[in-house]
Amino acid sequence: MTPPTRVVVYSRAGCHLCEDAIAIVDQICDRHGMAYSVVDIDGDDSLLQQYADKVPVTVIDGVEHAIWWVDPDRFEAALR
Repeated sequence: MTPPTRVVVYSRAGCHLCEDAIAIVDQICDRHGMAYSVVDIDGDDSLLQQYADKVPVTVIDGVEHAIWWVDPDRFEAALR
């Protein structure tokens, strides 16, 4: 059985802040052996309404953790 994905990054294509956030999330999740998912909000009208001006949005265990950028130390601490 695969454990549930604890981390989700809501993003948009062509968003340089999203690329930066995903790189940080990827590095830290990889170090912890943890999967994460990236959701492109452009494919979902409700997500687009909710997150359009906020991406990237990083969510941990269903709770918004970071908007626009990810602080690596704070992100890693939140995963513990």
